[in-house]
Amino acid sequence: MTTHALAHTGFSSFHSGQSANGQPSADALRRLKRVRRFAWLLDAAIRLPGTRVRVGADAIVGLVPGGGSTVMGLLSFYVVWEAWRMGLPLKLLLRMVGNIAIEAAVDVVPVAGDLLDIAFKANMRNVAVMENWLGVPPSAATRKKK
Repeated sequence: MTTHALAHTGFSSFHSGQSANGQPSADALRRLKRVRRFAWLLDAAIRLPGTRVRVGADAIVGLVPGGGSTVMGLLSFYVVWEAWRMGLPLKLLLRMVGNIAIEAAVDVVPVAGDLLDIAFKANMRNVAVMENWLGVPPSAATRKKK
């Protein structure tokens, strides 16, 4: 395949995480910004009134019986896809898949799965893995609260 043909498939930026000077590439920073927003929507977009607890579409859609958790688990793989396109090492990609697997495994248990969605936030954890690998400061949403 020619470079021109690759550009039309979206794979021309494969392994585009680091530029020649070791800094994150502009493409990687754009991807990270998009993934941060996506993870925030899935894990933390809504603050529960009267609390500091945040939930997202993952916790809400996960309440839908008969596949809500499955759909949200599949959507979580978008973050891993972008990480793969940025060139994260296999070890980190597997850790990210593990985060999704943990959340998906507990999601099958009523109530416990919903509570884990609120507490574990696999998508935000995966964004933190990406931020760490790129060497960029964590976003406010992915910083560990003390």
